Amino acid sequence: MRPFMTARWVNLILAQFRVPDELIAPHLPPGVEPDRWDGSAYVSLVPFQFLDTRVFGCRWPGFTNFPELNLRTYVRQGDRRGVVFIREYIPSRLIAWVARQTYNEPYATAKMTADCYVRGDRLTANYSLDRGGQTHRLWAVGDEAPTVPPPDSAEHFFKERNWGFGRTRKSELLTYEVTHPAWACHPVRDYGLDLDWGTLYGDRWAGMTGREPDSVFLVEGSSVSVFPHGKG
Repeated sequence: MRPFMTARWVNLILAQFRVPDELIAPHLPPGVEPDRWDGSAYVSLVPFQFLDTRVFGCRWPGFTNFPELNLRTYVRQGDRRGVVFIREYIPSRLIAWVARQTYNEPYATAKMTADCYVRGDRLTANYSLDRGGQTHRLWAVGDEAPTVPPPDSAEHFFKERNWGFGRTRKSELLTYEVTHPAWACHPVRDYGLDLDWGTLYGDRWAGMTGREPDSVFLVEGSSVSVFPHGKG
């Protein structure tokens, strides 16, 4: 099967928050259930860099490299373990429109920046997003040398997600598969976030503002391929 999209997803920050089921329930498509870590449902804030993006093998000039910030939750459909996106922010109105029209993905646009660099033995990843008259920021600093966590680790649980689930405009389940090698992580030395959940994700999420994450990972990333599987 030919991939719909290929790209490199790199310098990912995963900031995890334990949440009650009722907060994520309205976002779950039919046929999936929360995939729990230590008995709880979670969401993650995930800023990262999209690089060398190609759709059906073709580059779109001016739209190959850009940052994204997504809010996602963790679900499963039988043995398929994946994610559901609650909101995905990118700078490009065109790409957001195509994603909404083609796959009903919850994309929105905002002015965004990514500043990722190595200095000495440290990797720093800085991301910012402007919305609602505010600048929202997430950043992390980790060891430059990454390692691949074991399969029973929290890092593996949250980062190794091979399925994406969404819903059609008729509320039918949509699935797609994401393939990539196991991702390595940079041990996190410091991090910070300053964002308004209500502004970015609506009033139901406003109570999350000011909460510290339960865990933060800085993930190296890799080349990825995305394969649509359609309904069901």
